[in-house]
Amino acid sequence: MKKDEHKTHISGAGEVVEQKITDTLELNYMPYAMSVIMSRAIPEIDGLKPSHRKLLYTMYKMGLLRGARTKSANIVGTTMKLNPHGDQAIYDTMVRLSKGYEALLYPYVDSKGNFGKSYSRDMQWAAPRYTEAKLTPICNELFCDIDFDTVDFVDNYDNTMKEPLLLPVRFPSILVNLNSGIAVGMASSICSFNLEEIANATIGLIDDDDYDVRESINAPDFIGGGTVIIDRKEFNKILDTGKGSLKIRGNYEYDKKNNCIDIKQIAPTTTCEAIIDKVIEKVKSGELKEISDIRDESDKNGLKITIDLKRGTNVEILMQKLYKLTPLEDSFSCNFNILVGGGARVLGVTDILREWIAFRFECVRRRVYFKLQKAKNRLHLLEGLSEILLDIDKAIKIIRETEDEDLVIPNLMIGFGIDEIQADFVAEIKLKNLNKQFILRKLEDIEQLKADIEKRENILKNKSAIDGIIKDELKEIVKKYNVPRKTQIIYEEDVVEFEPEEEIDDSPVFVFFTKEGYFKKITPQSLRMSGEQNLKPGDKIIFESEETNDTELLFFTDKANVYKSKASDFENSKASVLGDYVASELEAEKDENIIFMAPTRNYEGFLMFFYEDGRVAKVELKAYETKTNRKKLLNACSTHAKLINVIVCTEDKDFIIHTTEDRYLIFSSAQLTMKLNKNVQGVKVASLKKNAFVDSAEFYDEEMFVNPTRYKSSNLPFRGAKISKEDAKSNQYQLF
Repeated sequence: MKKDEHKTHISGAGEVVEQKITDTLELNYMPYAMSVIMSRAIPEIDGLKPSHRKLLYTMYKMGLLRGARTKSANIVGTTMKLNPHGDQAIYDTMVRLSKGYEALLYPYVDSKGNFGKSYSRDMQWAAPRYTEAKLTPICNELFCDIDFDTVDFVDNYDNTMKEPLLLPVRFPSILVNLNSGIAVGMASSICSFNLEEIANATIGLIDDDDYDVRESINAPDFIGGGTVIIDRKEFNKILDTGKGSLKIRGNYEYDKKNNCIDIKQIAPTTTCEAIIDKVIEKVKSGELKEISDIRDESDKNGLKITIDLKRGTNVEILMQKLYKLTPLEDSFSCNFNILVGGGARVLGVTDILREWIAFRFECVRRRVYFKLQKAKNRLHLLEGLSEILLDIDKAIKIIRETEDEDLVIPNLMIGFGIDEIQADFVAEIKLKNLNKQFILRKLEDIEQLKADIEKRENILKNKSAIDGIIKDELKEIVKKYNVPRKTQIIYEEDVVEFEPEEEIDDSPVFVFFTKEGYFKKITPQSLRMSGEQNLKPGDKIIFESEETNDTELLFFTDKANVYKSKASDFENSKASVLGDYVASELEAEKDENIIFMAPTRNYEGFLMFFYEDGRVAKVELKAYETKTNRKKLLNACSTHAKLINVIVCTEDKDFIIHTTEDRYLIFSSAQLTMKLNKNVQGVKVASLKKNAFVDSAEFYDEEMFVNPTRYKSSNLPFRGAKISKEDAKSNQYQLF
């Protein structure tokens, strides 16, 4: 045999085949997308995804509805007969349905061992060999009708066993338990509601198709509690369309003795670690100065985040800050996307309940019909048995005298005028039971069976009778399983929004900034009594102005960053001291120097940025205004060339620029276009020869030059002019 003769050759293998992208999408991508949508991520009207249903049905068939718990590994292994996606995926599904994980209002898995917590990002659940599980009592309402032909069954993935397409749930579990999933091109996010409220809304819709579910449903209800803030317009939108957003706050208790806050309930969309991380971040940034420590004290008793407070802290104001700055208040986005009739649809609560009523109606109808057929079959057998009662001896004689076994049933049929099914039933009765007492006891059921058959036939003819059964079952379920509402409700109009602003004295102050990065804030009275300004050797004041104590200060650095502060953040100083070194006070980066300061009260006006290469940028001050109290802004100016000066303006002014060619040029800021982009490079104003650069820039004073037109041009860039003899002789000005 030649080498490689034994290998199988596949036609077309290794060939590069051209294919239209539309064909690739249709043949490869679309089947995958549909599989994810229909068989994985989107729940159906019974409130379950396929992975949930396969797991719960397996546990039901294992006898875990009433039996003792078994090892989770045993359940996972058995479930793989229905779900071939791997043991880890199955176990993750079990964890999220469990009581221990605390994600569902009405969990389906009664767990024992470490199943993690939904409110903890870092707490991992134990391996399946260490944990045990069974079904919770409420699963009776998922499976109690499953053996009465209420739902269709299909083959599993390898055609070795059957599994239900849906579970005949006796309550609208689709709205009672939280459910979310991400498919391809669509997603689903369904919040949980209180069982009693949903049951009452369902009963209302059964009685009146125009019933307004708002009369029964107050708000979502989550196992983690918290407080949901209801915007009436937005909540009505969720009920009507299935889309919208809700705000949920964590609840807290204030421990006056230990001066701390204990947070014991949080939103279902966040974790305690996420809250703690954000609080620590805000404490470090100086936005939460009232907190001295925060720690996670969650234990077997449940979630607990403890926040230690500094003395004199206003708890109400601090909590408003926490709600605003951290995930302690979070949003839940609703997208009620479910599979109905083989397609994904986004439905409001009313429409979902209508779909569930139609589904449950069919389940009850099929159950009644199944039991009706069973009763008719039983009655038919007993009616055949009643014929035997007339002459038991005759029956025994026929059986005894029949030589061929295959003729026993035909001979009984002939002898008593009964059909084959009835004759077969009689023939199977044990000899010890062929007595009058046994037969009479069996025949007592005939009248009851006739009554049951009549009752069930009437039910099938009467829609209101089936509706009544559904309503009675819902009332019974509420009575057995309902728990009081866990999530509190407040309406948005009742929420008091605290905007804690520190009262800042707006008295006048003089501010000074030096070339070496020192800042002084001096009151007018202190300045009048002071002598000469004390500065470091070689240092000089490059900016001074009269402001107020609530003025915001923008400090520009040589790394194109801006540090924002207020004049009130600095202590009052004196002329005799050096002042505050700003880079240290504002915790600037290592080797980062503060080079300019720009004060503003309301961010009106603009900044003029002068660069060494002759460019000038006119940037609107609004570009530096932020909604939050950010302390640092990146990319605050262009880095294309060395920054020479930054000047604050409230209106257009004339400026004078000096170059290393000893030329001066005067231009107006009105000649430049205002920009909102902070790091814009600006416009070329000064035309420079090679190796020349701008070395200074400032406001132009009208008395500086006798003939200022010599240094102006209507067209930019402009090279400027050397100073004239007339201007040089004038003693009316001081330049730079």
